[in-house]
Amino acid sequence: MANKVNLKINNIPVTVDAGTTILEAARQCGIKIPTLCYLKDINAIGACRVCVCEVKGARSLVAACVYPVNEGMEVFTNTERVLNSRKTTVELIMSDHKKECLSCIRNNNCELQTLSNELGCDASKYAGVTNSYPIDNSTPYIVRDNDKCVLCRRCVAACNQYQSVAVIGANGRGFDTHIACAFEKPLSEVACVGCGQCIVACPVGALHEREEIDEVFEALNNPDKYVIVGTAPSVRIGLGEEFGMPMGTNTEGKMVAALRRLGFNSVFDVDYTADLTIMEEGTEFLGRLKNGGVLPMITSCSPGWIKFCEHNFPDQLDHLSTCKSPQQMFGAVCKTYFAEKMGIDPKNIVVVSVMPCTAKKFEKGREDQSAAGVPDIDIAITTRELARIIKRAGLAYTELPDEKFDEPFGIGTGAGLIFGATGGVMEAALRTVVEVVTGKDAPSIDFKEVRGTKGIKEATYDIAGTKVKVAVCSGLKNARELMNKVKDGTADYHFIEIMACPGGCVNGGGQPIKSADIRNTKDIRAIRAKAIYDTDAKMKLRKSHLNPAIQTIYKDYFKEPNSHKAHEVLHTSYVPRDKF
Repeated sequence: MANKVNLKINNIPVTVDAGTTILEAARQCGIKIPTLCYLKDINAIGACRVCVCEVKGARSLVAACVYPVNEGMEVFTNTERVLNSRKTTVELIMSDHKKECLSCIRNNNCELQTLSNELGCDASKYAGVTNSYPIDNSTPYIVRDNDKCVLCRRCVAACNQYQSVAVIGANGRGFDTHIACAFEKPLSEVACVGCGQCIVACPVGALHEREEIDEVFEALNNPDKYVIVGTAPSVRIGLGEEFGMPMGTNTEGKMVAALRRLGFNSVFDVDYTADLTIMEEGTEFLGRLKNGGVLPMITSCSPGWIKFCEHNFPDQLDHLSTCKSPQQMFGAVCKTYFAEKMGIDPKNIVVVSVMPCTAKKFEKGREDQSAAGVPDIDIAITTRELARIIKRAGLAYTELPDEKFDEPFGIGTGAGLIFGATGGVMEAALRTVVEVVTGKDAPSIDFKEVRGTKGIKEATYDIAGTKVKVAVCSGLKNARELMNKVKDGTADYHFIEIMACPGGCVNGGGQPIKSADIRNTKDIRAIRAKAIYDTDAKMKLRKSHLNPAIQTIYKDYFKEPNSHKAHEVLHTSYVPRDKF
């Protein structure tokens, strides 16, 4: 049992565990201390000084996010001295901040804006010299505007500690300090993987996805183009949050209705090609297992993970499944099978994917992603971009009826849906592989050992007398740990699932951005994942190989998984990349 500490916060007696910070102790008794740089389990450096409090007997104000409690301590969070200090700090931050609030992508969802309002700040009080930096829009996925940066270093911590990518840090000193890559290189020239965790960590508009909203409207207004949209599993779970709905609300029906009213010719579900991925990937795994192929085989659904592997483990690329991601398979079957069936020239089809992921914007431009001789995916937008499109079009999202996806690519299973949570790809694969190998219905298709938000999970399953050891990993820091074991030969797994973002796609870099206050107090990953698993449990179709639309495409087009035709359309290759 942990040792307890007794203290008073604003004269209220509080008892907490030893080692608890003032910030955490205050939260436990219903007192909110504002923060700007602090992110639970990611960044606790006491740099911004917004969370300062008064401690009786202390010579100066202390940073609540890093200051531990002690027996008999008396803390005051709202004295005149404290409030004036916080106000002055925020006003000084704003003195070197590009104040474009009305046109900023983070307007009404900006932590600096909120603090300024709460503290009654004067944004123009300290007018003077300001820094000016060029905007870095060198990548297809992230835009960096350092004129809006508040030097909280949350992006740095997310990149370095959370993901172990470590391509950004603090350059310069004093007033010239700014966040950048080494030697002031643009993001396109370093080993950035586009995961977008820096974006969702940023409290202001200094980082955001590179928008493709205008391209969507241009396509929709072109009468010569047949415009198809497909939505990833976790988008339906996150999208409602952008319209004030509670976290964990599945708004699939309203999302479909919104997309149809925007004018898309076909509204499809990428859950379908998640099922297709299972058929191809599961067959590939069984082939490797039976024929002595490279093991462990590692999933290839996450483009951030793929790029990370190409940069950091180029000698291990043979371990990757050759399957395209569900996004790319979606575009590929739209421009081959569907185009042929409908008699449409693939050049006249525009495929728009809606993803929880910023790295998908990079993936669509990769080589070997053009099954029909044109790019599989033309436009990749995030959950946040779709919300902006819906708002721009004047659609009352919460009032829309629930509608269903179009066929043939609107039929998905629970197995395809759970791709949105870490462990979902593995569980979906097991649901199919077990039954394909045994030829029998599995007694249970809930493989709960691979569920949950833990960074690395392991399990062993008996499949027709063969012990198959699997691992599930989310977050690139954990991926690095696992890949080092694969590289040195100590990882005795047969099959590994890796997702770039901690918690999987529900926590992707393109999902709705939550303030530090929410991130510090709620498990966003678990809440969103629960919605996915709850939906899966209620679905009639829960196994990829039983999807009738999947059975049809193999009968009519691919003949069988991993066929020559399937390899031409649904499989890809990888490229070793420089680490620095």
